[in-house]
Amino acid sequence: MVPRYDTARPAADHGRTPAPRPLRSVEAMIRAERLTKRYGDRTVVRDLSFTVRPGTVTGFLGPNGAGKSTTLRMILGLDAPTRGTATVDGRAYAGHPAPLTRVGALLDARSFHPGRIAFHHLMALAHTHGIPRSRVEHVLGVTGLTEVAGRRVKGFSLGMGQRLGIAAALLGDPAAVVLDEPVNGLDPEGVRWVRTLLRDLAAEGRTVLVSSHLMSEMALTADRLVVIGKGRLLADTTVAELVRDAGAASVLVVSPDADRLRTLLPAPARTSDEGPGTLRVTGLDAPAIGRVAAAHAVELHALTPETASLEQAFMDLTHDSVEYQGAPA
Repeated sequence: MVPRYDTARPAADHGRTPAPRPLRSVEAMIRAERLTKRYGDRTVVRDLSFTVRPGTVTGFLGPNGAGKSTTLRMILGLDAPTRGTATVDGRAYAGHPAPLTRVGALLDARSFHPGRIAFHHLMALAHTHGIPRSRVEHVLGVTGLTEVAGRRVKGFSLGMGQRLGIAAALLGDPAAVVLDEPVNGLDPEGVRWVRTLLRDLAAEGRTVLVSSHLMSEMALTADRLVVIGKGRLLADTTVAELVRDAGAASVLVVSPDADRLRTLLPAPARTSDEGPGTLRVTGLDAPAIGRVAAAHAVELHALTPETASLEQAFMDLTHDSVEYQGAPA
């Protein structure tokens, strides 16, 4: 028989995200200082330094094999650095007397006993820190799991497992939250919910560090980005600055005399064909292109600036750090 979850004492705010509230504890800053991790003769993380500040959502990005998971594990005390330090609020994770109240983390959405019901999984974690049942009920409501709290987690989908992992991360009402690929397996509504949750947590003054391969979500969610490749820091910046510095913005030009216009554009303009009579121009902005066209009586039908995407900027930045690159079929 599957154990039943006693719902006789539901939390008052089940089914809705609670309003932001002041933290019970002081803000926590995550800091990596010259982190290095070697496994034998292989260096996975190299002299990596960055700071994740309270009140912001910081995206942690990098290609597969860049060292993201290893870095997160060092921040959470699961891997010991070969050199350097990783601290939260000035202490190593293990140095906090009640770590769940300082840092809530999701690294593996399947890190639970498959035979245990969701409610009991969270209660087992709560008992380690003296966290009351009401808090367990609260995070079940926040993550939308109240109705399935009495089900064994082995029957959970990947998306439900992600929600349970996020509930565990929020259990201690932590000052900092570290999430590794939290939207994996979630449907569009779930992805939007995670996006809103992260923004709300940062608005409460918490420190939020989240890794993701979904550049579109990072563009909508993150305040800052830490990008690594082959274990090294490539960028510590904002989304807007990364896109701007990548220089990937372009202008779409439509003209019946596109071929002649191509020959007239000065350096550093670069062009590519987008179809009959259509050019994509990078390295020159729309007003400059318009002046060239006017000076040489080139008829223009359209001159459309297009902002570069975070995905393209990320690809350009990490091109030399990709461990495995496919070839055209």
